[in-house]
Parts: sequence; structure tokens; C-alpha cells
Amino acid sequence: MDALSSLLDGPRARGAFLLRVVLDRPWSLLVRDRSPLTLIALARGSAWLVPDGADAVPLCAGDVALVRGGNPYTVADDPATPPTVIIEHGQRGTTPRGEPLCEEFSLGPRTWGTAVTASTTMLVGAYPVGGEIGSRLLSALPEVAVVGRGELESPLVGLLDAEIEREQPGQDVVLDRLLDLLLVTAVRAWSAHSQAVGSWYRAHTDPVVGEALRLLHDDPAYPWTVKELAERTGVSRAALARRFSGLVGESPMAYLTEWRLALAADLLREPDSTVESVARKVGYGSAFALSAAFKRVRGVSPRRYREASGG
Repeated sequence: MDALSSLLDGPRARGAFLLRVVLDRPWSLLVRDRSPLTLIALARGSAWLVPDGADAVPLCAGDVALVRGGNPYTVADDPATPPTVIIEHGQRGTTPRGEPLCEEFSLGPRTWGTAVTASTTMLVGAYPVGGEIGSRLLSALPEVAVVGRGELESPLVGLLDAEIEREQPGQDVVLDRLLDLLLVTAVRAWSAHSQAVGSWYRAHTDPVVGEALRLLHDDPAYPWTVKELAERTGVSRAALARRFSGLVGESPMAYLTEWRLALAADLLREPDSTVESVARKVGYGSAFALSAAFKRVRGVSPRRYREASGG
């Protein structure tokens, strides 16, 4: 598994919030629901995405926008249109005066807006991203990442639009998986085309460092050494250490330790896990060894971490 795949393997939709929003002009949604990651796919029409305190970004049919973090933002038919709907925590829609709009704007299964045949259709999915791996993905993205239809090169927006209103057995699972696929495809396309990609993507595409990262991610429990990584990637230990640190920002062994502890943190959230079993899965010989490393880096023991995270 390459580094990008490992990042994208974190967020998984499980009954995620997913809604088709259909609106006629004029319209403007002020969003302040604080979702860690929101995907907005424009299925029909055009719109503007206006992050709080930043320049407006145009969206056309087929475009996908990824919005990170909890800062307010506006999606509107025009940046000058004042808010007509406020989206609060829990995706609760109200008028600017605070009057609820959920029932008034309900148009059927997972569809909300002013009219079924409105000029603008958006598909909105909100991820409650949790865990260490999900946090790594969020830190790799900018506050707003927009992928154009031509960059996406995928029929997923249309497919999700066609599936969203169906009511069949297992439909929630189908929609979750389609949303996951669209997220993965959008992040991959943004990473390939954006000039603002982080060092993690540049490292992944490097022939030497990318191979070293793939080895570490494929088998984090293996007793890796810089010497063996260098032999596997065809360079000297000094060359690998220098190149790895230059692109990743830390040494191969420091990266491996942090990756193991990130995996351990997510595994500890699983209800049936034990510190001993997690230790074996991530490359520590005993629960004591994992506990010592975890407490040294994270400041708390694995058991205390699990209690605090509700695992």
C-alpha cells in the first residue's frame, strides 16, 4: 500500500450524512456545521464557494469541492447573494431568523431544497472523520480543494446523483461506498494536479522515498532498519536518510515510529482490542514496549488513551 492509499484508507463512510440539495435562484447557504470534512459535488448548474475571509471559488457542473475543518463558509448562486439558509451543527437548516426549514424544504428521500426540478443540484456528504489516520488526511488537505470535472475524469458524480434517492435494501451501504469512492478519486485527482500538494505527496512520487514509504506502509510490524530499507530501494544508507528526511521532514525510523503509533491509536479505539494484540500488529514485541513508546510520544498510556477516546 502506498502512502496516499494509507492516508485515504482512514475515512470510511458508515451511514454518513448525504443529501441532494436542489435550489432555484437566488440562494445562498451559510454553512457552520463544523463537520471535519465535507464533500460538495455539483451535479447540475453552477455555484460559488466562499470560504470565510477568503476569495470566492467558482464551481461548475461535475466539479467536486472538499472543505476541511470547522470554519464557516458560504455556497451560493452568486457571492453577493445574502444568506437565505443557515446550516447549523448536525446539518440542521434554518432561515436567517432561526426558523427551521427541514420539513418545508424536504422533497423526498435524501433530497432537500426549493423544487425537484431546480436549476442547481448539489450532492453534499459530511464525514465525521475520526482517528489518527483520518487526521493525517485532513492535515494534508488545504481548507478548500476544488477538483474540476476534467481533472476528475470519473462518472461517480452522475452515478451518486442517480442512486441517492433510491430506497432499496442495503441502499445506505451503496451510498456510503459511492461517497468513499468519490472522496478517494477527488483527493487523488487534486494531488495529481494541484501545485499546492504537501510534502507527503512529493515524497510518495519520489522513486526512492516513495518505495521506502510503500515498504513501511505495507508491513509496519516488520523490524525495519535504515540499512534494509536502503538495500530494498537500491541506494546507500546515507543517501536514503538524506533524501527521506529532505522530502518527509524526518528520518525513516522516526516516521516508522509515528506511523506505528498512529495505527496503534486507531486500533485501540476498537472495542475488542487489547494493548498486547495491538502491539503485535504494529511491530512492538510486547504491550510494555508499545506502552513505553506510546507514552513517550503521546504523553499518555495506551489504556488511558483508549478510555479517553471511548474505545
